[in-house]
Formats: sequence, C-alpha cells, structure tokens
Amino acid sequence: MPARKPKVIVTRKLPDQVETRMRELFDTELNLTDTPMDRAMLVKALQRAEVLAPTITDKLDAGVLAAAGDQLKLIANFGAGFDHIDVAAANARGITVTNTPGVLTEDTADLTMSLILAVARRIVEGANVVQAGGFTGWSPTWMMGRRIHGKRLGIIGMGRIGTALARRAKAFGLGIHYHNRKPVSPRIAEELEATYWDSLDQMLARMDIISVNCPHTPATFHLLSARHLKLLQPHAIIVNTARGEIIDEGALIDLLSKGQIAGAGLDVFEHEPQINPKLLKLPNAVLLPHMSSATIEGRIEMGEKVIINIRTFMDGHKPPDRVIPSML
Repeated sequence: MPARKPKVIVTRKLPDQVETRMRELFDTELNLTDTPMDRAMLVKALQRAEVLAPTITDKLDAGVLAAAGDQLKLIANFGAGFDHIDVAAANARGITVTNTPGVLTEDTADLTMSLILAVARRIVEGANVVQAGGFTGWSPTWMMGRRIHGKRLGIIGMGRIGTALARRAKAFGLGIHYHNRKPVSPRIAEELEATYWDSLDQMLARMDIISVNCPHTPATFHLLSARHLKLLQPHAIIVNTARGEIIDEGALIDLLSKGQIAGAGLDVFEHEPQINPKLLKLPNAVLLPHMSSATIEGRIEMGEKVIINIRTFMDGHKPPDRVIPSML
C-alpha cells in the first residue's frame, strides 16, 4: 500500500516543472491564478496544510501563525530570504522553517553588476530617449556617464552573493572593499584583493559605488540611515538587490533629488510593491521590479530545493535548509 502523501499548499504559481513534480510526490494544492493570498486566505491554508510552501509575498507573522492547525509541521519557503516569516514564533509552535539558499547567488550577482553598469553609464536613460524618438545624432558631451574601471566598490554583506559580485566586479577593474560581521577567509580575501572595513561609516565615506547584499533582519533595518547616506560622496552611486527595508528610502530620495549622490539602482523597495512616487520621477534612479532571481534556471532550482526540504522532513530527517532562530 503506497504511503500517504502529505497535504502541501503552494501559495503562488511556480514553474510548471516544479508544480508537476510536487503533484507527483505530494497531495499538492496549487495556486494556478497566481493571486497573492490575503491574511484570511493564509489562515485558512495554515489550518488545512501539513506543509505550506509560501513566497516573499506571504506575511507569516506571529498572529497568522497562531491560527495554524496542529497538523502544520513545515513551512518550506520558496526563496532564500525569510524576513516575511516569524521564525521564532514558528519554532515556538513546533513548526520547522526552511528556505532555498545558494541557488540564486549567480543570478542576483549578475543583476547587481548590471545595475551598477546601468546607473554609471545611464543605460536606461539612453534607451528611453531612443524609444521615444529623441535621438538626433551623436554629440561629444551628451549622455555622459562615468567609467567604472578603477573605481572602488563597497559591498555591504560579503556572503555568497556579495562574494559572487566581488568576483564579477574585480573582472571589470573595480577595487573590492567590504563591510561584514567578520572578515572573509584569507584565501578569498587574497583572491579578490579585498579590503575589509569593520567601520561602515569609514567605508561609506571612501567608496565610489555601494552595493547592499546583506539580509534584512531587525539589526539591518535602515542600516543605511539618513546619517549613513550623507557620508557618501557626491559622485557615489548605490545599488540594492537585497531588501528595501535596509535603506531609509525617504532619505535616499532626498539626496538623489538634491544631487548629493549621483544615482541609485534599486531592485527592491521599502514598501514593496508600492513605490514612492517621488522615486519614480528621479532621472538618476534605475528601478527594477524585484527581478534579481528571475531566471528560468534559478526558479526551477528553487523549486527543487523546496521539494528536497519537504521530502527530507517527511522522511523523518532534518531538512538541509532549515532556518533556525540563531540565523536571524
């Protein structure tokens, strides 16, 4: 007699290949319309599921988790970030939380490097002019950006993504600097010729480009506060492909609008999906719709990790990507 399949509820539309495999392995309830679940819908799902497979759009705070049924044993998050889940509250109720680290590293690093180039070389501005029919011919002083070769890049958060970005940036001739909780290994530091700054203030004041690559936690909320942002040089640009809450967006807009920093490239926003209207009007801001992990390969690999975490857990073993409170 075949083993009973666990009830798995998936909150958003996933790649067909992933959904098909989940249906084969589990008693899976899919969200074919891809409509984000509101709070009431999440509560209903938590009361029926043995495993919930949520995404970043699902806010699983302590109040929502308190309504979960006793049968819920695993939250298998589709995504590396887990700041939308109250992990401590889940653990207190005996609910294991997993995520999908590692598989998005190269994709996110690619997009971060793309944003650095887009802002420095005014690529989006130029493309918009051409598409609007405004290109009337070459001029020696028109649409001038800044060279990135020989500039200093300051990376905030030298984990997997920060290190992958550093490798790309070094190939473009950028000097690598970073601020992290602790220095990277001597081997990586030597490979990247990277300079470690234990003082964020000192690093910010000396860099030409800043890239935010740390996770969003209570400790990193508004890590780049108004005070920190004012330390940047007027020619500096800032790029964020991590989480919008890490930057004080209002302060950033103020500096950009006054020309006190040169530009910003943002894939994430503080009040996502809402975007501050003032930000939309700034010509020196390149704005993307949270697409750093949006590759076919990356999303399929995310789904495969979700499946592995569920199967391992249901087989009575510790899933490989368990999130524990000490990681917060």
